[in-house]
Amino acid sequence: MFQNIVPQHLLSRCTGFLAELRHPVWLKNGLIRQFIQAFAVDMSEAAEPDYTRYTCFNEFFTRPLLEGARPLAKADILCPADGAISQLGAISSGMLFQAKGRQFSTEDLLGGDKVRAAQFNGGQFATVYLSPKDYHRVHMPVAGRLTATRYIPGQLFSVNGVTAENVDRLFARNERLVCHFETEFGPMAMILVGAMVVAGIETVWSGRVAPPSKCPMSLDYVHLPAPVELAQGDEMGRFMLGSTVILLFPRDVMSFGEHYEAGTLTRMGESLGSRQ
Repeated sequence: MFQNIVPQHLLSRCTGFLAELRHPVWLKNGLIRQFIQAFAVDMSEAAEPDYTRYTCFNEFFTRPLLEGARPLAKADILCPADGAISQLGAISSGMLFQAKGRQFSTEDLLGGDKVRAAQFNGGQFATVYLSPKDYHRVHMPVAGRLTATRYIPGQLFSVNGVTAENVDRLFARNERLVCHFETEFGPMAMILVGAMVVAGIETVWSGRVAPPSKCPMSLDYVHLPAPVELAQGDEMGRFMLGSTVILLFPRDVMSFGEHYEAGTLTRMGESLGSRQ
């Protein structure tokens, strides 16, 4: 397929360069205006609705919303982002369903971490796809204390539905940041998956995730002098252009809302699931 032959990383880095351009102003404003028109972005809910006030495309893309635009439901587990449910369900025999018979393993998704992967055997997962028009900040579905992160270099395939149906182990092959939390439900993993033309991933505790090497990078957050603790609904990270968030929960601790299925549209802060 076309994505196998294009220079994915070069294309994404070039996109990142353009997304940070502040001058000339006419070019910056033109890029933002065309994006708003092409994807029907609703600027009425943005804290700053005037697109010309953003200093660069990335600032526009990761724009904050008006206070109250995403009220938090009174629920055990909240949806972490705007978008659509790509897939959700049980983690069966250590495997997650991708699309049309395609699967990938929890161990591969977590970068070969067998010990942590075993914590989710028989548990539940949800994959949330963020489209270009969506709000691109990612929030905590439950309160949690960060215990570890692992940056995993990889491919940068698109993560839309068509690609998910045609690329084996898509989410376990793409560049990603795995964030492990300890919560009232036990361990929870949030995986922020990179994609074609995604210029970067940020977290609120470390800023831009852009390691200079192509080697995996693991960080232990258990023994820090000041622990990273986030409340339910707090922002935990953001994408510089859209991508995917995957949630992992252990066995017998939660269940997803019955109305959720592949393709269900979601908004950050909605009820995603409840305690078992």
